[in-house]
Amino acid sequence: MTPTPHTPKIQEALDARDALATALTQAGIQLPAMDIRTPWAGDRKADAQYALVHLGVCSAPVAHLLADVITKGIAR
Repeated sequence: MTPTPHTPKIQEALDARDALATALTQAGIQLPAMDIRTPWAGDRKADAQYALVHLGVCSAPVAHLLADVITKGIAR
């Protein structure tokens, strides 16, 4: 299967996902599933004009860790 070419918006979302994953890892947090979603499925991804970082689901303890990290960041 040929890889789907990345549009600038898909690449932007991939870069954002990777940056967020790195920041979360540095804070000791790991989300079980982070992915990129586009408004179209299949071959139309090449036409995507935007892409979203899908954070997946997390447990209540991880949600509390995220809230704590965000609150500490706001307090700076």
